[in-house]
Amino acid sequence: MANDLDPRLTPGQRFGRELARVRKEAGLSQVRLGAHLGVSSSLVGHIEVGSRTPKTDFAARCDEVFSTGDLFARLCRNITSPAGPRWFLRWSDEIEPRARVLRSWDPLLVPGLLQTESYAHAVFRGGLATSQQEVERQVSARMARQAILERDNPPGLWVLLDEWVLRRPIGSQTVMHEQLDHLATVAGRHNVKIQLVPHDTPCTAGLMSGFALAELPDAPTAVSVESAGAGEVSAEHDLVAVVWDRYDRIRAEAYRPGQSLEMIKEARDQWKNET
Repeated sequence: MANDLDPRLTPGQRFGRELARVRKEAGLSQVRLGAHLGVSSSLVGHIEVGSRTPKTDFAARCDEVFSTGDLFARLCRNITSPAGPRWFLRWSDEIEPRARVLRSWDPLLVPGLLQTESYAHAVFRGGLATSQQEVERQVSARMARQAILERDNPPGLWVLLDEWVLRRPIGSQTVMHEQLDHLATVAGRHNVKIQLVPHDTPCTAGLMSGFALAELPDAPTAVSVESAGAGEVSAEHDLVAVVWDRYDRIRAEAYRPGQSLEMIKEARDQWKNET
């Protein structure tokens, strides 16, 4: 049977799975939830199994009843106008917001959770977006993801970055200066640790792809693995174990957080001096 991370699930089925999960955690029956939402219990049931498409006002009321921010609103938008590849939506909308701890390795770019808006614009303009409207939609979705870092109980964030990411020009020199200034600011937060990996380290364990690990309070650890043009989200034990082993090997080669922060500040100042 398909699970919540199964790529065969449609966006509508994922909305239904998440609704059923949150409803059960709240101790509500379909009848009681229907009463709170002003709809029939049969509609709740149909939406949970994915046989009916939720409307935007239904999603908004779900977020209000469960105090889930804009979780259901985003899941609803992804049914008709997804802001990104389908495989990644399972990560950004269903796993990342629930994570207790997030760990990532990024060999090429600043990770999305720590990107500035101008840096994200430059990334998407150079990517597969087909129009400026698509760029704006993807940038907005990326900025919305960062709300988890501003909540009262933000997740622990452990970021491994290839040292060359600080030197790789994305956008203008001003964009790079602003991005590294933001990176230095975020690195000072109590819940964030950023470690640079020396660019001359034979880090073969991390050359194949970037990845992220999410420790969840109520489910097995999940991974997101991305390579050129494709990706995978899974909680399958063997894959998680392989990715975690790679993370540990890469981190063993990394500079300590304090030294990494000084290197980020130095690179930031160099970009400023070049503007």
